[in-house]
This record gives sequence, C-alpha cells and structure tokens, in this order.
Amino acid sequence: MGENTQQSFSSVLSVNTYNDTFVNGVSSFLKYDTDVNFDKEQYSIAYLNTKDFINAQISISKNVPEEDLYDAVSTKAYDELALDQAIAYKIQYIELFSTIDGENRFFNVFIVDSATITERFESTVSKIKYIDTIIPSPLLIKSIYSKGLITSNGTHAFIYFQANNAFISIYNDKEYIFSKTLDYSFIQLHEKFCELYGEKIPYDEFINFLQKEDLKTSDSPYKEFVIKLYKDIFANISDIVTYVKRAYDLKAIEHIYAGAQIDMATKLDEISEFELRIPSSCFEFDYGFESADDEYIDQIHSLMHLYTILPDEERYLCNFTTFERPPKFTQRDSGKLILVAAAALILGFAYPVSYWIATYAQSLQIKSLNNEYIVLHNDRITRQAIIKNRNADKDKYTMLLEQEDDEFNSKRKTLVKIHDVKVNYIMKAKILTTLTKNLNKYRVRLESLSFNDIDEKKIFELNLVSYKDINITKLVKYLTSIHEGKINFSLEKIAYDKENKKYFSTLKAEIL
Repeated sequence: MGENTQQSFSSVLSVNTYNDTFVNGVSSFLKYDTDVNFDKEQYSIAYLNTKDFINAQISISKNVPEEDLYDAVSTKAYDELALDQAIAYKIQYIELFSTIDGENRFFNVFIVDSATITERFESTVSKIKYIDTIIPSPLLIKSIYSKGLITSNGTHAFIYFQANNAFISIYNDKEYIFSKTLDYSFIQLHEKFCELYGEKIPYDEFINFLQKEDLKTSDSPYKEFVIKLYKDIFANISDIVTYVKRAYDLKAIEHIYAGAQIDMATKLDEISEFELRIPSSCFEFDYGFESADDEYIDQIHSLMHLYTILPDEERYLCNFTTFERPPKFTQRDSGKLILVAAAALILGFAYPVSYWIATYAQSLQIKSLNNEYIVLHNDRITRQAIIKNRNADKDKYTMLLEQEDDEFNSKRKTLVKIHDVKVNYIMKAKILTTLTKNLNKYRVRLESLSFNDIDEKKIFELNLVSYKDINITKLVKYLTSIHEGKINFSLEKIAYDKENKKYFSTLKAEIL
C-alpha cells in the first residue's frame, strides 16, 4: 500500500479469483485465508490473467492535448484493433518513455470487456463487497523494479506458471513492453503429459511429481515425458523471445526469471538457462514478507501485496476495478453538503438560505451537465465510428464503380470494333473477283497477289504477266475508268524478261 493506503487500512487482502484463493496480509505477515468477508478496514487487490485482456502498443501525435488524450487513445484502439463498437470496453494505458519519436507518443494499451470483469469477480464481490484494485498480471512485476528488488537495467523476461494460466512478460529498462499467454498452464501440462504417457494420470499425482521429484535424481517412469514437456515449453519460449527481439529492436534478452505458483523440486530457472542459453534466476524475491505458517505463497499473491505499497501515482495507472468502495463520508458530495449545512447552523445561519439553495441547485446543474456531456460524448464517438465506416463503404463502392466503368468501356470498344468490322470490312474476295475478272479479256495473267493494311490504308498488290506490255496498259486504263472514286490504281513500271519473252509489272490498288 502507498503511504495514504497504509494510513487508511489495517490489512491487505489479495485475491486470485481463478482458483478462489485469498491471502491476508497484516503488517509483514502473509497467510492464506479460507473464510473471507467484508471488512471496511481491509484493502483488497486482484489481478487479470493475460487471457482476459487485450494488450497492444499504439502511437498518438504529440499535438493531441492532454484533455483529449483518453479519447484519442480509445478511438485509435477501436480502429487499429478492430474492436466491436457494440461492446463496452474498459481501456487503460501507460505511456512508454523509452521509445523516442519527434512526432508521436507511444502507449501500452490494456483493453478489457466490462462483462468479463463483472463475470470474473462476481463471486468475490459477493463475499467482500469491494475490490480496490484490479490490475493486469504482467504489470505486477513493475513493483519489483519500483522497490529495488531488481536494480539493473536491460531487457528481462519473466515466466510464470499457474494452474489455469502461464505467461511470459518482457520489461526493457524497467519498462513493460510485451506479454503473452503460454499454452502451458499446469492443467494443460497435465493433459499433454497424459497424451505423451499414453495413460490418464490423476492431476494431483502429476502435481505431486513436480513438487517432490527432481529430474536430476528421479528414477520415476514419468521423468522422460516431463523432460519432453519442458523442452516443448522452452522451444515455444525461444520462438517468442526471437519474435520480441525482432519486433521491438532488442539486442538480447539479458536475464530470465522463471517460477510457478507451486514449490517445484526441479527449478525452472536451471532448465531455462540450459535450454535457452540465457542467464536465468528463480522467480522468487525478498519481498519483505513472511509466511505466517511457513507455507509457500504463490508469487502472484506476494506481488499483489508488494504492489499495494507503491506510491499512489504508480498504483492507479492501470486499475480496472468497477467495484470501488464509496468515498468517506467527508469526501462525498452529500457529506460535504451536510457538513456545510451543519456549519452554517452552528455559525447562526451566517449564510442566507437562498445562497445555500442556489449552491445546491448549481451542483445539480453541474451533475446534469456532466450527464449530458457523457451522453453527447458517447454519441460523438459512435458517430465518428459510423462516419468512418461510411467513408470506407464509399471508397469501396467508388472502386467498384471504377471497375464497372472500365469494364463498360472495354465492352463498348469491343462492340465498336465489331460494328466497324461488320459495316466497313472490306470484302477481299469480292474485290479480288472484281479486279481479276477482266484479266483474260486483256490477255493478262495474275502471277501472285498480296494484301496490306498500313496506317488504315488497304492496298492490294497484283503481280501481272503478259506477252505484250500494251495489254497491261489497257487493263490498267480500263480498271481506272470503271472504278474511279472507289479504287486508286498505280503502276510504277513494266519490266521485260528477254529469256521468257514476257512483261512483268506490279499493280497496286488502294481501296478508297
């Protein structure tokens, strides 16, 4: 507890709602408590597993004023993470100061569905009425740095296994940057162990093996299968470490702290150092607490108790509780009003009744305006989301329209071309028939012909042969006269072949 908390509460109750365990802390002694109930002098703290919240890093322009920062972070979180607009999320964030950018500020954002908080802590609240702090579990590690239990800078990984959850969390220069759920809770490990072993082993027997049997000396038939499990675990962690180094531009993970909610015979830090080749230590620190009955206390419970003694400005950075206790009577609006009224009576009605009524009316007006602001603010956020969706739809339909327009133009060009071919296509066979039907009449023979379409000019070339050049001349004269205005004829020369005693010429006919 911070200094203010220590003055206000006589004890601390840490809650693990995932296995329904409670640890009561009085002075520096911790003890599991099975019979808890409401105590107004007791400060309560609980945590959220990594599976129950969404975590991401987002950037916000430095030009955004502080009073608009929450709205900007919330809006960007909904946009970038594609959050369902219909779900009421609680959003908290912590600014990252190690990331330097001249234009943007960076934040680690934590997002929780309000319904998840209600469902998860409903049974706990029925017993103790209020929960003062609910914090994402990876952020509990911050207290280790704040209290000086780890003094070195650099990049550290924290791995922790529980019955129903396991996670890895990365801190860089004492600042939280990343966490991820591992699919290796003790319940999941038990299921995978049974699959490897080929036989269903009771869960309690599996946990007892982990607590009692050191893999270095054990001769149990379970040993080789547990070793396989550990290799799978740390192979997965190795992949995560590789990803984090690349994604956050880290040179190396300099130290790993590994632990579990039970006291295990085989130390996880030794396995970690062997498998990952990274210096490792046990996830156990000198928190300054003692177990009242000398029993092993889950490290998460110890971290929660350590977290409560941080200064208030650190403890309230990321609090997701919706089960806050009402403020003290003197801090409530109604309490203040009664005290003011009593003071006024004691002072002999020093202030006029009319002034009191005006003050009360103004407080009601302020409350009404605050309620109106909340409604308008929610309406603004909703409309902004709708506008964004409409703009996205507009862009989509504009693109579809452009595609349809391109398809239409393509089909139109095809139809125009078909029409042009159909209407204006030159009937080559018919023209050739017209040009060659009089060859015999003038004793001219067609040796070969060709057709060229150059720059939209359609030209027939007829290679003519005759024993007399006058026959070719007469033929050209005749064709020119009967096809005038339709076909343009040109004859460059008539060549004579002495050997064959024939005249050769190329007649070009350009269709007009």
